[in-house]
Amino acid sequence: MSSGSPFEAEAGYSRAVADGDWCFVAGTTGYDYATMTMPDDVVDQTRNALATIEKALSEAGFSLKDVVRARYYVTDRAYVSEVFPVLGAAFGDIRPAATMIVCDLNTPEMKIEIEVTAKRTQM
Repeated sequence: MSSGSPFEAEAGYSRAVADGDWCFVAGTTGYDYATMTMPDDVVDQTRNALATIEKALSEAGFSLKDVVRARYYVTDRAYVSEVFPVLGAAFGDIRPAATMIVCDLNTPEMKIEIEVTAKRTQM
């Protein structure tokens, strides 16, 4: 699956790869890929990243409810408390195994990157 990001072709990766009951979504930053703009605010970037992830999962036949693993990368410890409510709203009832890492990202405007793994469950 592709989000339409020019970075996917340039760096040689897919936004998401589905394999049977599994879906692996690449690290996703806060770009609005329709306009190729990046909001300044880490909360807005988090919402954009989640929307891109949700779209990729949907295209592969999955949803956020299928997420079993999430990794969050932020560029400042102060952002953790800012993004927790957004992440809690998205994953609060799902409760995937998750890790938050404070690190540098590829460009200075990137403040958060989110990577998820989903597993389809049979009902």
